[in-house]
Amino acid sequence: MDLPELKIGHLLAKVPIVQGGMGVGISLSSLAGNVALNGGIGVISAVEIGFNEPDYLTNKVEANLRALRWHIKKARDISKGGILGINIMVALNNFEQMVVEAVKEKIDIIFSGAGLPLKLPKYTKGSDTKIVPIVSSGRAAEVICKNWHKNYGVAPDAIVVEGPLAGGHLGFKEEEIYKPSFQLHQLIKDVLVAIKPFEAIYNRKIPVIAAGGIFSGRDIAEFMHLGAAGVQMATRFVATHECDASEEFKKMYLNADPDDIQIIQSPVGMIGRAIKNKFLEDVVAGQRKPIRCISNCLKPCKPAKSPYCIADALINAQKGNLDKGFAFAGANVHKITDIVSVKKLMDELVSEAKKHF
Repeated sequence: MDLPELKIGHLLAKVPIVQGGMGVGISLSSLAGNVALNGGIGVISAVEIGFNEPDYLTNKVEANLRALRWHIKKARDISKGGILGINIMVALNNFEQMVVEAVKEKIDIIFSGAGLPLKLPKYTKGSDTKIVPIVSSGRAAEVICKNWHKNYGVAPDAIVVEGPLAGGHLGFKEEEIYKPSFQLHQLIKDVLVAIKPFEAIYNRKIPVIAAGGIFSGRDIAEFMHLGAAGVQMATRFVATHECDASEEFKKMYLNADPDDIQIIQSPVGMIGRAIKNKFLEDVVAGQRKPIRCISNCLKPCKPAKSPYCIADALINAQKGNLDKGFAFAGANVHKITDIVSVKKLMDELVSEAKKHF
């Protein structure tokens, strides 16, 4: 049986897979464009997107806006009419500016998490850009829907539900990530219940997209049977030729063992899942010292109290300087065995999902 297409407003993705946004610089125009070209929804990460611009350290705001415009245009050229999104974290200091710029560039979808994007419709209403919050609970989905309905007269075009097996920053406390009530299967059910009243008000379905730890075609089928309209996958797409990360970064994924995957305390006050390396071991041992903030990127970060600059660490990792940085990754990264093309990965995922659908 064929997989259902993923419909978000007037947009129709032939393959119900959203490639998760990964910063800094892991999912830019190359990865996002090629996912969109192959029928999925490709997603650029806006987090410090201008880190390769020559004036990044001296004119960061304009460097990021310039790079955002360039990567959207480049991804559009690659995708040949495919569906493109951008992930803009609420926690970004220039969140509003980045949203406005993405709308000007006519991006198809804005995905937004790392906080509640309560003001997002203010900047997108009247445009064709779809808005998709990323949540980690039914409660968060309900709060967003109530707020958007009351203040803007809109509902989300879709909702991404991210469970505790995701890579990067997590919307959970450390003691919650292994509890049954916080696992993705339960969260999907909770969100489906929470959004029902708003589906009735607006007389349309709000597609729910399952994310966090989804690795195989079988996983895709399983969550779609639970009521998800599609899935979001990030970690799998790092191990593709088209991913924007360095080869050294990708090799960390290939070489990761189950014991290498750890929960860390991020300088931005959240927990995250990453691959253990010397840099992180030094941080735990207290050997890193606070350094100057290179980008003032995230609202919750307090540079004077931080053991390292997370933007600096992630930029170094993206470029392959892993002695000065580290790689975020999902809980199933150790299952990756080789680097393939985006087309091959998506074909394999779809083929396997069909067998279990």
